[in-house]
Amino acid sequence: MMTGVVQKSDVEALIRLALQEDIGSGDITSRAIFGKQDISEAAVVSKQQGIVCGIDVFRYVYEILDPDVAVTGLVHDGDAIRPGNRVILLKGPTISLLSGERTALNFLQRMTGVATRTAQVVSLLKGTSITLLDTRKTLPGFRMLDKYAVQTGGGTNHRMGLYDMVMIKDNHITAAGGAGRAVRMIRERYGTRYPIEVEAATPEEAGEAALSGADIIMLDNMDRALLKAAIDIINKKSKIEVSGNMDEKRIGSIIDLPIDYISMGLLTHSVAAFDLSMDFN
Repeated sequence: MMTGVVQKSDVEALIRLALQEDIGSGDITSRAIFGKQDISEAAVVSKQQGIVCGIDVFRYVYEILDPDVAVTGLVHDGDAIRPGNRVILLKGPTISLLSGERTALNFLQRMTGVATRTAQVVSLLKGTSITLLDTRKTLPGFRMLDKYAVQTGGGTNHRMGLYDMVMIKDNHITAAGGAGRAVRMIRERYGTRYPIEVEAATPEEAGEAALSGADIIMLDNMDRALLKAAIDIINKKSKIEVSGNMDEKRIGSIIDLPIDYISMGLLTHSVAAFDLSMDFN
């Protein structure tokens, strides 16, 4: 689970990779037009309504590219922004402003897109006791930032990776010879060190997982009728997570059911970049 803020040391390698990918041996267009003596000012402007995320990461891009660029955030991660709002001011060498523009905006637009979509879904769950979770369906190398953005939008992180939570999925169950056997093997190895979540595709599988002592049962890709049947079989023995092609429409059709969590891969695997632009003064 993500906690706190994103430190520069956490993302420096990723930022350097992104800058190298874009700039390579140099920004040949900007270098042909401007010299080291040219200084410019610019502002990052919002073109839509949402929840901003990634201000610090945007600044880190320029700190790594050129420390002579001054970056001033006018808002903080988690703030609501509207069309026309200026969110960041920049001043520094013109070549550096232009060379870092796309990379810095790519981080900011993706993170703000994730936070905005998350906030929209969280608003649908207002008045319920259901917690919105993300998944591991993140952009490779970007997981920490994707999950930070989910938190910024009001969502909750599921496991960060394979190392911090036990989750027995369909392939584990098939290879182990059943959910019950898989749970027993986990308990024998770790005791109560980790909570155990088991994926179930049918009410019968959910019942087996509940009897085996699973802490959480993820009901995967079940329609409403199957969900109700599985919930009845579980009978409060385990917490219940619902997942599988979740979107706002499907969430709206099941939030009246007695479930604890909804996990939504769409928050991070199909991100709509938030519309932000850098405008020179």
